Amino acid sequence: MNETTTCAIIGGGPAGMVLGLLLARAGVEVTVLEKHADFLRDFRGDTVHPTTLDLLDELGLGERFAALPQSRIERVAFDVGGSQVVFGDFTRLRRRLSHPYIAMVPQWDLLNLLAEAGRDEPAFTLRMRTEATSLVREDGRVSGVRYTGPDGEGELRADLTVACDGRWSMARRTSGLPVREFGVDFDAWWFKVPVEGSVLPSLTPRTGPGKIMVVIPREGYAQIAYLGRKGTDPQLRSRGIEAFRRDVVELIPELADTVGEVASMDDVKHLDVRLNRLRRWHTDGLLCIGDAAHAMSPMGGVGINLAVQDAVATARLLADPLRRRRVTVRRLAAVRRRRALPTVLVQALQKILHKQVVGPILDGRRPSPPKPMVALVRAAPRLSAVPAYVLGVGVRPERPPRGAVRDTAAARTSGPR
Repeated sequence: MNETTTCAIIGGGPAGMVLGLLLARAGVEVTVLEKHADFLRDFRGDTVHPTTLDLLDELGLGERFAALPQSRIERVAFDVGGSQVVFGDFTRLRRRLSHPYIAMVPQWDLLNLLAEAGRDEPAFTLRMRTEATSLVREDGRVSGVRYTGPDGEGELRADLTVACDGRWSMARRTSGLPVREFGVDFDAWWFKVPVEGSVLPSLTPRTGPGKIMVVIPREGYAQIAYLGRKGTDPQLRSRGIEAFRRDVVELIPELADTVGEVASMDDVKHLDVRLNRLRRWHTDGLLCIGDAAHAMSPMGGVGINLAVQDAVATARLLADPLRRRRVTVRRLAAVRRRRALPTVLVQALQKILHKQVVGPILDGRRPSPPKPMVALVRAAPRLSAVPAYVLGVGVRPERPPRGAVRDTAAARTSGPR
């Protein structure tokens, strides 16, 4: 089958779905290809940051999002010497942010919400169970994708193809775009444990010699990231589930009664942590954004926020050229120019945290964050607003194209841009 569209988007994650909805509302014919049959996948990024909450308000989706089951994180705190030290406090930004918190919502709920909104737009098409397998090239440029779907193989020709298919992106891999890799010495293992009430009320990293666990409170359970040295997944699994449970209880004694719900090491999902970015995000006819352009470390949980802001900037910069079907290489380069600064700064911050916080703890050289950092936050609690702003708002928040906005009042009162 041979089909055509104006913009083909590979990947129905947050970046792909947001971009597809914004472009469709701006009058651009768009087709999103998602290889899975649904969005139900555990341990994807579930953090919805204040700027993304503002975006949902502007799109007229704020009330529908608020109705979804969710927990709200107002503070990020470390357990140091038996007491909590707050490093990031969103409540100190109440006067600056419409939503002074991070909403924790299963990613599939957010994606289903965006898909439902997309179905209301005549220019929006979402193709589930459709995997992009290769790029179509003509006359030295990318002119679409080949795919495999429920009805077999086909080609989707497009004026522009946007890769939103994550850190292992097929389009990025086959495009030949150069990648800059930054070494990361640790990986993450995700699992969840039932909890009752407010046993774990804030996002709380727990640390000990050679161990870090990041506790994310959710509705009825805690989502936990165990950080350990890269390449140690075989050893961790060979020790068995009992040893793993003991490690959990050692750092998080509140879970002693429920950690048995982690039945086997099959319930512990390994994430190969990567930190990299493309030197150039585009080639003629193809643009990479989100994790396809810059794989982020889980530190700070900012990957989704950056990907969504990439999508908003892309829609704002390219909606008009796409409507006129005149998307030049220069226009594609403008997306990277717009989004390079926040990407570089966030990755620089993550590298500092890797070196100054994660590395020394995993090496056993330090049981908690550096003492000067702890002393500074204790002496000046107001400084906790700075990390909260960096995490919640970011370096360069973006506004959607005018044609995509449905709530003008929200657009006027949303947070800084």
